[in-house]
Amino acid sequence: MKKTYSKIAFLAAIPVLFFTSLGFKSDFFEIAKQLEIFTTLFKELNMNYVDETNPAELMDTAINAMLEDLDPYTHYWNEQEVQAARIDNASEYTGIGATVGIKADKIVILEPYKDYPADKAGLKAGDEIIKIGNIEVANFEEDAGELLKGAPNTKVELSYKRRGELKTTTLTRGAVEIKAVPYYKLLEDKTAYIVLSQFNRNASAETIKALKELKSEGAEKVILDLRGNPGGLLSEAINVTNIFVPENELITSTKSAVEKYNQAFSTTRKPVDTEIPLVVLVNGRSASASEIVAGALQDLDRAVIIGARSFGKGLVQRPKELTYGTQLKVTISRYYTPSGRCIQALDYRERDKEGNARRIASKDYNEFKTRNGRNVYDGGGILPDIKLETSEFSDITNAILQENAIFDFATQYYYSHELKTPEAFDFTDEDYSNFLKYLETRNFEFKTSTEKAMEEVVTAAEEEGYQQELSGEIKNIQKRISDAKKQALITKKSEIRSLLSEEIIKRYFYKEGLYEYYVKKNPEIIKAKEILNDQQAYKKILKA
Repeated sequence: MKKTYSKIAFLAAIPVLFFTSLGFKSDFFEIAKQLEIFTTLFKELNMNYVDETNPAELMDTAINAMLEDLDPYTHYWNEQEVQAARIDNASEYTGIGATVGIKADKIVILEPYKDYPADKAGLKAGDEIIKIGNIEVANFEEDAGELLKGAPNTKVELSYKRRGELKTTTLTRGAVEIKAVPYYKLLEDKTAYIVLSQFNRNASAETIKALKELKSEGAEKVILDLRGNPGGLLSEAINVTNIFVPENELITSTKSAVEKYNQAFSTTRKPVDTEIPLVVLVNGRSASASEIVAGALQDLDRAVIIGARSFGKGLVQRPKELTYGTQLKVTISRYYTPSGRCIQALDYRERDKEGNARRIASKDYNEFKTRNGRNVYDGGGILPDIKLETSEFSDITNAILQENAIFDFATQYYYSHELKTPEAFDFTDEDYSNFLKYLETRNFEFKTSTEKAMEEVVTAAEEEGYQQELSGEIKNIQKRISDAKKQALITKKSEIRSLLSEEIIKRYFYKEGLYEYYVKKNPEIIKAKEILNDQQAYKKILKA
């Protein structure tokens, strides 16, 4: 029944696509005509369909099917989702104080925040919430995560499973402060280490506070850690960059098919320090506002970028108010760095046979120049000046993450190992071997692009009658691919091991303990300190 709705609704929704995304750029009569067709179709469908229909659900299906053909950042938000978006950009909300993953029949605790309600109630990462109050999560058709929210100081009873054992706890909801800068510290070599985890409305203020405090303690160099930072407010990206560059510097520009969305954004404030040596850390999970900051500082030759190519999210969204408190979050333009590089990696206008957006091929990258004349390239995301494999996310690593294998292995590790301090942790070769065995028990598999191409070759061979002649060669190639996939778990050991270490450390010592571990043993921070402590090498990187 639902599949029937989806097909009908998608066809009905096509006219709305032209109206919302093209506006009056198309012929007005054609828009009015298509809207009238949609309205009459929707009315007749609801009045005459053989089974009872739900107009609201049918319309949601139509809207979502319509938007699915665009980029993944263009969304329709109902009233609850509008409120959730406001919380994301705020610095405080009321809840249980934990990151959670929503599944079909349960809510999984991904990370409890230290000293917040979930932590005080004894919840741990990996716990599976199956009941909230009197409501079974599996039977709740809407977003069960909303049940965890509520007024301050209200109590809620939770039933959850931990390693197969059913448990209950009662917690008191409270205000949860979301820090943009969750950690900063003066390292032993007079380096200020500052973690900027998101660009909420307090991002620049908290970064300035941390920098000034560390400079007063004697900091002479800075490491700004943007790894895993998903982005946030554009205005705060400009302000954070402004901390290290003068007023009236172009930081980013946007280009759109709609003239009014073509804009340039420059710094407007007095900087804190335009001379202090600066390293910025990025990885494949640094996105959007993080990439604006890293790209601008690289193009202006103001900082050395270390890590791995960033995510490549260079599409600009703007919320458009709809009726009844709903919104359309619509992509309106693309971001560009000061040198002219486009940050966006995937082209949603060009898709492969499976419907996936295409990534720009390296042969099609364009060359740009930084202020000092250094060569930099587009292709999506920000390519660091110094690449480290521990920061990378290869295909096999992403497949492992999607399977939640690293998260689940860390849960298993936590309940079978003792650890007293972050500095004492060492993920050994034996531990990694145990992880590989664990993957085997999960029957972990992932399909490479080469395998997908081989499937097409096999299909074509069958259709053209060459299967028998080619079967030996095909089997040989498939075996070699299989061997290469197994070898990838060895060759990509550094990046996988790094992610395992991070997830395990958090289980014992929260995010704070992870950062304490970082400043002692993290390869990216060690490399950053090495560059900052060698001013000749630092300046050489930033020169043409």
